[in-house]
Amino acid sequence: EKCQCKVAPRERLNCGHPGITAEECRRAGCCFSASVPGVPWCFTPKQRRVRKVCPSDVRARVNCGFPGITAQECQRKGCCFVPHPVGVPWCFYHRTVTE
Repeated sequence: EKCQCKVAPRERLNCGHPGITAEECRRAGCCFSASVPGVPWCFTPKQRRVRKVCPSDVRARVNCGFPGITAQECQRKGCCFVPHPVGVPWCFYHRTVTE
């Protein structure tokens, strides 16, 4: 993705051979930018950052507990706990978000 290729020129790690084309570089899963001389043009992308979040939309909640589960029991399972509204899971799984 584009944001993974936003690497400062001095931080680029070479990902290709001398003379590699932009197409060959991208096909290898690398980033290509010939805009700065003296640094690798074909370089390793940044790693994706992933984090867990508790969904704010009640429709996105996927049940992680059972009727009557306490906040402590839910959190011990590694899940989110929000005791409202009625009729939706109060103990539910996190969502994984890629940044």
